[in-house]
Amino acid sequence: MSAPEERELLLVGVGFMGRPYAAAAKRLGLRVRAIEAHDWAGAIEHLVDAVEPSQGRYGALDELWAETVHAAVEKSLPTGIFGFTESHVLGAAMAQDRFGLPGPSLQAALISRNKALQRGRFRVQGIGQPEYRLTDDLAAAAEWAAARLPVIVKPLSSAGSDGVELVADTESFERAAVRRAAERPLLVEKALDGPEYSWEALVRDGEVWFSNLTAKETTGPPHFVEVTHRTVPPLSEPDAQRVAALGREVLAAIGMRTGIVHLEFRLTQSGPAVMEVAVRTPGDYLMELCSLTYGIDWFEMVVRLTTGMELPPAPRSPVRYAASHFVISDPGQVVAVDGLEEVLGHPAVEDAAFKVAVGDIVPRTSSSLQRTGYAVLAADSPEEREEAIAFVRRTLSVKTVPVASEE
Repeated sequence: MSAPEERELLLVGVGFMGRPYAAAAKRLGLRVRAIEAHDWAGAIEHLVDAVEPSQGRYGALDELWAETVHAAVEKSLPTGIFGFTESHVLGAAMAQDRFGLPGPSLQAALISRNKALQRGRFRVQGIGQPEYRLTDDLAAAAEWAAARLPVIVKPLSSAGSDGVELVADTESFERAAVRRAAERPLLVEKALDGPEYSWEALVRDGEVWFSNLTAKETTGPPHFVEVTHRTVPPLSEPDAQRVAALGREVLAAIGMRTGIVHLEFRLTQSGPAVMEVAVRTPGDYLMELCSLTYGIDWFEMVVRLTTGMELPPAPRSPVRYAASHFVISDPGQVVAVDGLEEVLGHPAVEDAAFKVAVGDIVPRTSSSLQRTGYAVLAADSPEEREEAIAFVRRTLSVKTVPVASEE
């Protein structure tokens, strides 16, 4: 193993949403070496200095990503390593831990990838969260669930609401137990009431350098697919203090050191309760929303943290109020997509696109991967932001007609 001649970022995973990391590293004068899935390698090679293909797949096969990371670091030790999304986090953390590079810590990465480990750790630490049961046989948890209905059933490692399901009554639980009999293990959690938020934090050596609060709007039960995100939501001072305390407690509980944290929680009558935590890039354009809101590039801040570079002064207050909104369409065949040109022409809209085209088949929405369009926007006031969101809602449209498989 040899040291590179210049400062280098090893970026584990780029895809599409991770491209701003490569751009930020280039601006900072870093060489960028990327580890990328075979199917994506050719699409990103013009954005970086070198690409090392991996047999890993997005959302799965952590072990194959870890193998490629280890081989890449043995070949040449970078200045810093960053794992872009879920399946990249563990391999990056293993290399960071072995070679003493900045990162979330191997413990934090492991806990981030397993919701049951989170539940066990938070229970011991006395951190607010729902009652839960870990089971390798959903039917065997029926009696426990019946005393706590409604409950949430979810897999241990997933993102984008994939596999998350609210079960409201005993009959529905019995059907879910049959339908999901081959899935194991699963978490069963008592459903919580209260608005849903996320807390994004940039952390160095266990201390929060800067954080953001995002309010979430979802489709509701049974799958809670996220529809709209708003930064800097109104919050009372006591609740704001409780959220800040929760963030610190979670960081300490998982052993977080350096990087980005995405914490999802509900604000219940008894205080904030953790849904899950991740030490990777949040989805749904939250990095872009945070950048627009505070006038700093959050991708660049993560690169600085990962490579041990100096940070600028932290923002004092928001400069704009940002949001992302996603289109949820009825299942069926797409017959029209309308309103994109008008939405892109709105002064508050930064970006917008459809994810489907005429002729595509849209399934019933049960995860974020099945949303059909999006818009990212920012305004000078919360009121102007709400007006822009309303405009996007009524203008950006995907029309479908039923098909035989949906009847």
